[in-house]
Parts: sequence; C-alpha cells; structure tokens
Amino acid sequence: MQPILSRLAAGVVLALGLHVAHAATVNGVTISDAAIVEAAKAAGLPDTPQSREVIKQQLIARELFRQEASKDKALEARPEVQTQLREARNQILTQAWLKDRIKPEPVTDAQVRARYDAIAASLGAMEYKARVIELADDAAAVKALARIKAGEDFAKVAQDMSLAPTRTSGGALDWISFKVPAQEGHTQSLPLPIAEAISTLPAGGVSPNAVTWNARRYLVKVDALRPTQVPSYDAAAPGIRQALQAQALERATVALVTGLLTKAKITQ
Repeated sequence: MQPILSRLAAGVVLALGLHVAHAATVNGVTISDAAIVEAAKAAGLPDTPQSREVIKQQLIARELFRQEASKDKALEARPEVQTQLREARNQILTQAWLKDRIKPEPVTDAQVRARYDAIAASLGAMEYKARVIELADDAAAVKALARIKAGEDFAKVAQDMSLAPTRTSGGALDWISFKVPAQEGHTQSLPLPIAEAISTLPAGGVSPNAVTWNARRYLVKVDALRPTQVPSYDAAAPGIRQALQAQALERATVALVTGLLTKAKITQ
C-alpha cells in the first residue's frame, strides 16, 4: 500500500508542476532539502552551505544504518528493543498531547514593561562581579580560607572545594546589583548574608570570615565593581518576555497536573 501511495503522491506533484528538492537519495530513499534544514535547525546550526553538507552526510549515514537495521528481523523482536520502541512511542504521544493541552496565558507587552520597570527599580547604584565558595561546615571553611590567605587563587580553591554548581567556573557569579543596605527579598535572589558580604567588599576583596546561610558556609570575593548599567527596554524586553513565557508555561503545566491528580486514583 505504501509504495502505491508514494507513487500517487509523486504523480500529483508532477501533475501540479511542483518541485520537491532532493538533496540525496540512499538506495532509492529520498533525503530532501527540507529535512536537512529542519535537522540543522534542531541541532542549533546556522543555515549555511557548510552546515547543510555536514547534516546531509549525517542523514545519509543514519539512513544507511536504518536500512541495514531493518534487514535484521530478529532485532525488533528483542525484549529490550520492544521496550525502547514502546517508550519512544509513549514519549512522542505524550509530548503531542501536552502540546495540545497546555495552553499558557499569552504574555502581554504591558506585562513585559511592568517587569522591566520593577527590575530597573530594584537595582542599586553599583554592580558587583563576585565569586562564592559554598562549604559544608566550619572545618572546610577554615581550610579553604587558609589556602586563600596563603596566596592560592580564589577560583582554584572554588574549583577544588566548592559544593555549588558554580565550582566549574571558579565560583563566578553574573554581574548583580541591588540596593544597599541589602534587604531580604531585594537582592536579585541572592541570599541576604551573601549579598551583605558582597556589598561591603572592595574590588579584589575577600570576606575575612565565612558567611553562614542555610546551614552552609560561604566565602565571598568581589572581582570588580562598576556603576550599574541599566539596559534599554528594547534590549531587555526579549529576555524578559522569554522568562515570563516560561513562568506562564510552568503555571499552565502545574494546573494541568493538579487537575489530573484530582481525578486520578493513585496508590503508592
């Protein structure tokens, strides 16, 4: 049936005078320009002749693999392959269903402007480029501080000892600004004790003692300070809109899950 449908479709294309761009064929199976462009887009590659050629060769190899795999009739019958096929099918169906059902509220220009104004109003006079080392206890903090006082690079100590995800970047934080004195809830999500330590240090300064927060110890260094640079609304709006859209998607997802949970019979 499928070859008949394919021939009929091809006949329609020819009859209508339409052009289908074929970048390659693999044992008679077509790899179209559209498939290459879509694959490049999914991979985050720019649409250039070079990237198209790379993707084309990858798709050719993948099609060769697929054709060879399809010849092995025992392969699909393997239990682990059957399990993976079911999981892949379920994943595709689930994603399609979620795409249809999750309808986040649209983000308006007014909401983007309001968020921009709120962020701009929360900024202080200075911006700080800081590094933070998160440690488990006083003993670890004393050891780390001793290494720093002995002349070791703060970033190296962070890479060796920090428990925070930023350890790979030497404890580096993004530029951050907040009003001084720092107040709870107005530190751009930075823990208040850490924000207070940052705001008291000069450029190049390291906290003389560990800061305690949430049962952990933190050492702080300020790499640089500068007057706060507030981006224009036009420059900041795309990022703000994206963040608000992500929040709207999260709210819609939570609402959907909550509704399903109230109707479901679940035993644990």
